[in-house]
Amino acid sequence: MLIFQIQYAFHELPVNSHQSLRDSLLDHGGKLNAESPPAIVTQLSLALADLALQMAGWKDPIMDLVQRYGSNPQNLPFLLEVLTVLPEEVNSRSLRLGANRRTEVTEEFRKSSPVILQLLDACGESCVGDTKGQMKIFRCLGSWFSLGALSEELIIGSKLVTAPFQALVIAECPASLHEAATDCICSALYSVEDLKSHLRLAEALYNGVKTLPDAYHMSVALDDTDKSINYCRIFTELAESFLEQIVNTPNQGFTGDLGILDLLLTCVGHHLYEVAEITFNVWYRLSEELYQRHEDPAIETFKPYIQRLIVAMCRHCQMDQDHDGIPGESDDFGEFRVRVSELIKDVIFIVGSSNCFAQMYENLKQQTESTSWDVTEATLFIMTAVAKNILPEENEIVPEVVKAILSIPPTAHIAVRYTSIQLFGELCEWIEKHPDYLDPILQFLLAGLQEPKLASAAATSVQSISTTCKGKMRDHFQGLLNIAQAIDTLHLSNEAIIGFLKGTAVILTQLPVEKVGEALTQLCSFQITPLSSLLTKSEDHKLPSHIAHGSKEDPTVWLDRLSAIFRHTTPVITNGQVHPCQTAVQQIWPVLSETCSKFQSDIRIVERCCRCIRFVIRCLGKSSASLLTPLVTQMISLYQVHQHSCFLYLGSILVDEYGQEQSCQPGLLNMLQAFCVPTFKILEEHNGLRNHPDTVDDLFRLCLRFVQRAPVPYLQCQMAKPILCCAIAACPLDHRDANASVMKYLQIS
Repeated sequence: MLIFQIQYAFHELPVNSHQSLRDSLLDHGGKLNAESPPAIVTQLSLALADLALQMAGWKDPIMDLVQRYGSNPQNLPFLLEVLTVLPEEVNSRSLRLGANRRTEVTEEFRKSSPVILQLLDACGESCVGDTKGQMKIFRCLGSWFSLGALSEELIIGSKLVTAPFQALVIAECPASLHEAATDCICSALYSVEDLKSHLRLAEALYNGVKTLPDAYHMSVALDDTDKSINYCRIFTELAESFLEQIVNTPNQGFTGDLGILDLLLTCVGHHLYEVAEITFNVWYRLSEELYQRHEDPAIETFKPYIQRLIVAMCRHCQMDQDHDGIPGESDDFGEFRVRVSELIKDVIFIVGSSNCFAQMYENLKQQTESTSWDVTEATLFIMTAVAKNILPEENEIVPEVVKAILSIPPTAHIAVRYTSIQLFGELCEWIEKHPDYLDPILQFLLAGLQEPKLASAAATSVQSISTTCKGKMRDHFQGLLNIAQAIDTLHLSNEAIIGFLKGTAVILTQLPVEKVGEALTQLCSFQITPLSSLLTKSEDHKLPSHIAHGSKEDPTVWLDRLSAIFRHTTPVITNGQVHPCQTAVQQIWPVLSETCSKFQSDIRIVERCCRCIRFVIRCLGKSSASLLTPLVTQMISLYQVHQHSCFLYLGSILVDEYGQEQSCQPGLLNMLQAFCVPTFKILEEHNGLRNHPDTVDDLFRLCLRFVQRAPVPYLQCQMAKPILCCAIAACPLDHRDANASVMKYLQIS
């Protein structure tokens, strides 16, 4: 409670009480010793530190603390704890020191740093063999390094620089001390990131780090993972601080020592991927530095390191040999593989995608019958990560890889086939330039669709190829249509099905115009038939509670599929030509209308229905005129009962399409007026604007469309003034999207 008051309510304390509070805390601190409970020591240390930082009248608190407690060995643990938390609290968010006070305090600490170093030196002499004492020294020293308040000249001449390294090279170093020494060194390395300003300290730390590789290898031999991780953290922090100089002046002086990257790759070679992952940020930063320079000599210098990194990542991505399913992405190892894929995509330009592909292909060729499946799968996984970067015109390595994959027997491990399917999806741009491979690849993917564990991945790859190779996929449309008809017999996720339908719709658009209508009608019928069946079964206006969201009994499943189809059906129509999609729309409209009415109280279903209608309108454009009157009539009727904001949004789509048509403007303005009455009613309630941000957002999207498409009729209508008043009232609204819509409306109006 005391800490809370000092941190958050110090300004409420009378100034004349500060000194008595300080003296009380100091007296309590003097009663603590090595046996005192750690929680009490920490709480009292924080209270005293926070008081010292905020009490401007307490001049030179560090000297006071050292003089008061430094001569009594019983008080040393408490003193070191206070001196540890003091620098930490300077930038504490809970304390919220002002910038001027923070600068003043830091400068005071910098002047006091000789006293701190002298104290820590003396403690180090007396704490030989005392693990707890050494830990406190390293923690305190690391804290001061983090603040950047130590005198560089004094620290370089002190034994304190070498002490943490000396602790780390001892094989029997206790784990707790090992971690404290590591934290201290990492803080020191972070503090010298500006190498030009801290060159001497950086060199001292560099020399210390160079004493650790043998200790790292010993930790690996002893299978001491925690210590291996600690060494890796140090090597990584060294690389982070020296990276800019390593790139600017490779192998020039200690700051450009490429051996630092060798240290990192040694850690990357550790048998546990958790150790290798610590280094990832260095490789990201290296790729960024090289990409910004775009200098071939620099890229050539670092290419061997990235090649070794990729080979090591390939090994780390190997699954357990006894794994009997497909690769997962939800467990720790699956998430690691995702991060590896992202890393490789980031650094691949350094070695070149084709070179990486060739390197991985050599791995595949060297594998024999005795090679375990996990090695093959990991190699294919790395190829998948870089496949999108392969030049589509590549004619040497990729064809050989494709042939090798196509020859994989059905009896191969399912994970190998799964990753092969994903690889084909990523090679879609290459396949587009090599149509001779399209048929066999599609056959390979269609075979995957038949297997439950491979079906979703196969559907996703088919979608990628269909979208990219749409012109060359026209001949395969009937086959895709047959799959779409039977798609619910396959074991696909809803997401994969929607992706497949998207790809199918893209190819449908490539058909001759006279065939588009019939094809679209067929494709939609596979969704409309089950949706109609659901409407027949449903008796009331809500979905039965026992029906799970996302199941085949959920109308949104079929509405989402129809949305995907119409969103990606974009036939090219010449002037005067009848839109080929009209027939299909006329058949599905009654079902969509009934769905909206039947489930009018279910916001989730109504929103999906409005979304579907939106894409239908966008697909037809002006050819959707026959829907305008019945749609607007139904929207107005339903909105009087249920103020779902999606009706306002759908209204904005109609205004966007028909707002410039003079014959449509009166009807659209009547729609606006009908919407405004119930809308204003809910917005005028207590906190109405704050409680209905979606309604505010969609209302002003609708009004903005009127301003853009029919400004004069809109400004002359009787609702323009109340809408403007509503917009002014909504200006303070702190909902991002709603506020943006209001401001854009006011700006354009």
